[in-house]
Amino acid sequence: MRTLKVLIADDHRLMLEAIRLALADADDIEVVGEATIGSQVLPFTGRTKPDVVLLDIHMPEMDGLTCLDLLRKRHPEVTVVMLSGHDEPETVRAALARGARTFISKQVDPRDLPSAIRLAAEGAVYHALTPNANPTESESQKAGITPSEQRVLEALARGLSNKEIAQELWLTQQTVKFHLTHIYRRLGVANRTEAVRYAYQHRLVAHPFFEPSAN
Repeated sequence: MRTLKVLIADDHRLMLEAIRLALADADDIEVVGEATIGSQVLPFTGRTKPDVVLLDIHMPEMDGLTCLDLLRKRHPEVTVVMLSGHDEPETVRAALARGARTFISKQVDPRDLPSAIRLAAEGAVYHALTPNANPTESESQKAGITPSEQRVLEALARGLSNKEIAQELWLTQQTVKFHLTHIYRRLGVANRTEAVRYAYQHRLVAHPFFEPSAN
């Protein structure tokens, strides 16, 4: 698994620290830089060569949407994930229309952040959603997912490793691998990333802030 290089741009030091902590345990994610004003984003991107820029929509000196426009023009290979404390539909639509891959609310569960970044880097498009949606039991049943497999799938969607899933669900790692094998086969996917993407897109797991974009 390749390491994803992430540049964080946010003008609040506490938020930078929170994001850094949320990503610290993700072995496949490396924070390569931090920008606290909008005018730093382009130079830092050129210098650190990130795969993903996690960009606050409200930045001093240059706002996030302007940064987004410049990033799409000058660094089109970089995935931009917008971050905001507000998730009004107009703001979400504007960010996605201007080239953001994902829109993340600052109220996101920190455990979901690594998974959201991985999905964005893999090409999945998501937008912010208020926490009111739960997957219907019938969707899991239609996919042939058992209750035990559902719990493993939900833990997988939070970015947990096999060892962490085993510890949380009081299972052996071999049992976790057994469940994952069945999940992959039933969903018709080949790996963890594809399983999580499928689960989000088909509402097999509850995610408080993301749903597939209509674009």
